[in-house]
Amino acid sequence: MTAMDARHIENASFPAPAVMIVMGVSGSGKSTVGALLARRLHWEFEDADWLHPASNVDKMHNGIPLTDDDRRSWLEAVAIWIDNTRRSREHAVVACSALKRRYRDVLIGSRADVRLIYLKGEETLIARRIATRHEHFMPRSLLHSQFEALEEPGPDEAPITVSIEPQPREVVAQILSALAMAEDVRTP
Repeated sequence: MTAMDARHIENASFPAPAVMIVMGVSGSGKSTVGALLARRLHWEFEDADWLHPASNVDKMHNGIPLTDDDRRSWLEAVAIWIDNTRRSREHAVVACSALKRRYRDVLIGSRADVRLIYLKGEETLIARRIATRHEHFMPRSLLHSQFEALEEPGPDEAPITVSIEPQPREVVAQILSALAMAEDVRTP
């Protein structure tokens, strides 16, 4: 397979992605799917949760939803991380809730080589999954507020929307299929 074949994307108007943002509400599997996707592509993985300031983590841990003001510095930190990755000519997958359009505008903006992957699931399914998680700072009590804040990506954002109902490996296979990338892609 040639590098051109490996980088081919279904819609020719998009360049090969340098960064993919795996978005969705808490508990949708962003970290699990993002890490598996990065591993399959031999790309770097980052969890945007790790870029939250301590004050945000404390609020979420205490069941207090974040405000847009709380998220501003976090989104800017994620955008800087994306730009540093692109500038270094590396490739990466980042798991980030990116719930609102204006958040995605900060993260993607005019960056044509950043693709959005939306993990879509029903609140009841995600609530069951969150109930089994341990040692995560996002409590189940905040899930409904995430769904209230969620603005699903529109067609103009060209998201790859994938159901979270299948097992994570199957979700990753669907993403790769949508990107028309081979299973063993290695990007230089």
